[in-house]
Amino acid sequence: MNAYKEFWTKMFVWNATATRAQYWIPIIVNYFIGGILINVIEKIQGHSLEDIYNFSDLSTNTVAKLIALLVWIATLTVKARRLHDTNRSAGWILISAIPLIGNIWFFILMILPTTSESRWTLNQSNFNH
Repeated sequence: MNAYKEFWTKMFVWNATATRAQYWIPIIVNYFIGGILINVIEKIQGHSLEDIYNFSDLSTNTVAKLIALLVWIATLTVKARRLHDTNRSAGWILISAIPLIGNIWFFILMILPTTSESRWTLNQSNFNH
């Protein structure tokens, strides 16, 4: 679970690399944790997170959006580090903007093996500010 810890502690690191495990473990863990938490909160509230009926709903909705923003930032940077590990620029993230084909191509980029010829030589585990 070191990869998941690094996902959060290195969330502002752009100029390093991330192996496949350092990318996929946090992505999969966040998917399941997010789904479970949203389901539990909606069961407790009795309605969707997006429905706001009182101050408590507004607070829950606001906190959920802040958490989603933090996860988005950390995910964006780990995507950049993963691309660096395959010797590609972080600009390749934008390929996802192309409907369907872009997402398929980005997925392929994320499963490519590490290249020893990368211009980014420092892995996120070894990166210290």
